[in-house]
Amino acid sequence: MDSPELIQANKLVMKKIVLFFFLGSMLSCSLWAQRDPLKWPFADTSIWNMPIGDQAVYIPALIEPAQAWGMTVDEDILFLDAQAPLLPVMTNYAGWDGSKDRCVEEGPMLFQAPIPDSFFVSPSTWDGLTPNSGAAFLMRDGQTIKQTQPFSRCFDSIATSQFVPSDVNLFGEGITGAHGGSGLSAMGGTLRLGELDDPSDTIRHVMKVNLFAARNLFYDLQTEGYRWPALRADGYAPSVYYTQRTLDTVKACRMGALLALRADLQLDSLKLETQPARILALAFQQYGAYVVDDTYWEVYAMCTEWSPKGRFVDEFEQAWGYSFSEANKNTPWTRDMAKIFAALHVVDNNTPNNKGGGGNPIAPMAPPFLTTQLPSISSPSKVNWRKIGDFIHVDKPFHSHETLVQLIDLQGRTIFTAQAKEEALQIPIPSTRGVYLLRIQSKWESQQHKLVLP
Repeated sequence: MDSPELIQANKLVMKKIVLFFFLGSMLSCSLWAQRDPLKWPFADTSIWNMPIGDQAVYIPALIEPAQAWGMTVDEDILFLDAQAPLLPVMTNYAGWDGSKDRCVEEGPMLFQAPIPDSFFVSPSTWDGLTPNSGAAFLMRDGQTIKQTQPFSRCFDSIATSQFVPSDVNLFGEGITGAHGGSGLSAMGGTLRLGELDDPSDTIRHVMKVNLFAARNLFYDLQTEGYRWPALRADGYAPSVYYTQRTLDTVKACRMGALLALRADLQLDSLKLETQPARILALAFQQYGAYVVDDTYWEVYAMCTEWSPKGRFVDEFEQAWGYSFSEANKNTPWTRDMAKIFAALHVVDNNTPNNKGGGGNPIAPMAPPFLTTQLPSISSPSKVNWRKIGDFIHVDKPFHSHETLVQLIDLQGRTIFTAQAKEEALQIPIPSTRGVYLLRIQSKWESQQHKLVLP
């Protein structure tokens, strides 16, 4: 058992670490006035934006060393030009069967989506035989995010896919989506263009990783192999998860686990050789990464952007002179990534009411959205509201779900807050007119809209 002196010393170290991150947070918030939701999506309270808290409970994940490759990626395909030409996305049933053709139409139209004419996702452009190929589309209203998997666009006239989860809102929580193993977002947590191409970069959001489930993801009948915020584990989890495990059992490491480097870890102790690995290590420490899919082979993977604006992996190689996805396990880059994954812990008290482990965040929260990017009050929405006299009338927020309704000014101050269920709300219009944010948030979903009060 540790001595009282050692316990007190450890507490002092943690207080210094939290103070360091808090001061950094205050400085950062003074530098970022607002953010572009297309580059940095979802509410500041979203799982994809919540920093690790100083009350996080860490359990060593004991991730087993990759045996096949040093590092790879799972590319999220992002279509964020809502005014691009609409293209039908037709049903295809090939799935992950490498002997079948994902490109051909085999069933009814799933939906239409804005897709640029010149952008193709096909066997000639994607990596591997059957990539996960989760896709996210910004729809015409400028706020609905539609997702699907596995996406292909091999011909001018159509695209194809198979699975379509529920839509989310660009300005909401954005938890769910087209990562099939977990049911989590194909947009939130993605490493984006411009985030890892310069020595001074800092990644300011939660990330996503895939692990080799046969060695690293626990399954039993009680947990069914997943944990919040994941909606599920892979359908084959009972027969595959942990079947090749060689290290000690870690029940906390399941699909949906939030992985992070401990806040008290001195990053210099990892002896990292490359700058991008140092940038990622800091992000793993401050924000962490969710396990969203199974690599299905012995390799680590991180989720990266592929969009009409470019490909993260191409930008990375141009910037650093070596590939993010690398077969050789004994290069400076892959040695670094192996060290990071070996040091990862599960934040075991990450819950819907305790995101990131709770307490004070050890890194900056996301700043407000650019007001020019927020949808107008007249935008289509599941929640209806209107001005009646000196009040904003909000109709039945999210029906039977208990809902938090807030009116927030552009300095981030909450002007009005109330809990609602099925009843409508009357929000007094502030005496100071101008631009406000109306945030309506339930357990599962949230919306955020701009109100212009003349």
